[in-house]
Amino acid sequence: MMLVTHVRLIGLFLTLGMVSSSLAHHSFAVYDNSRSQTLKGVVTQWQWSNPHAYLELDVKDAAGALKHYVLEGTSINIMMRGGWRSNMINVGDQVTAVAAPTLNGESTGLLLEVTLANGQIIEMPIPAGYSFKRTP
Repeated sequence: MMLVTHVRLIGLFLTLGMVSSSLAHHSFAVYDNSRSQTLKGVVTQWQWSNPHAYLELDVKDAAGALKHYVLEGTSINIMMRGGWRSNMINVGDQVTAVAAPTLNGESTGLLLEVTLANGQIIEMPIPAGYSFKRTP
């Protein structure tokens, strides 16, 4: 009887550990939801993969120096339901991305919207995306 109780407790702890790690994985806590940044640059990589898509851009600053940005999208399953397709962005495309920057100031961010090379604006269907403020 005591062995059965121990096995059940171990199973419970394992289950709770898996649930908490899966919830932590989907947190947007590293991103600043009080402002956004607009980045106009050239696509260096478009990674259409699970669990998240990634857009990499080279952006020229005011002095003309290149700065590399890595922007995280949501899952491609959610993106496809929101109208995204893997062939919408290509390496070498000139795009404008709106992103929530990271709190630590690194050149990374959460992708909120992209103006594609053809002028089409497409939003990233992020869960609770409305909580990310868009700033000029």
